[in-house]
Amino acid sequence: MELYTPVLVLAALAAGFAVFSVAVSTLTGPARYNRAKLDSYECGIDPTPQPVGGGRVPVKFYTVAMTFIIFDVEIMFLVPWAVHFDAMGGFGLLAVVLFLVNITVAYAYEWRRGGLDWD
Repeated sequence: MELYTPVLVLAALAAGFAVFSVAVSTLTGPARYNRAKLDSYECGIDPTPQPVGGGRVPVKFYTVAMTFIIFDVEIMFLVPWAVHFDAMGGFGLLAVVLFLVNITVAYAYEWRRGGLDWD
């Protein structure tokens, strides 16, 4: 437990600072709300009115977002493996090959389903 004490103290300090910052900004910040501040921001374009039941967002946007997240996770695993390639040996190679096969299957599935088409 002695080894984790500095980590726990640092985590407590970080959490305390975060809570303190939010509380102080809420108490001391100006609360001037107007119509423009409460509207959703759409890149400088006037927001379009939403239908009564809520607008439908195409699933394609979420699919593309998930694709970017998958590739980010892939890079996050491949860069450390490439840096320490010699030290990992056969087990590291097998783990990365299985990971890449898994990612390739997911990519092929999404491509086949048309998730990458912008039409």
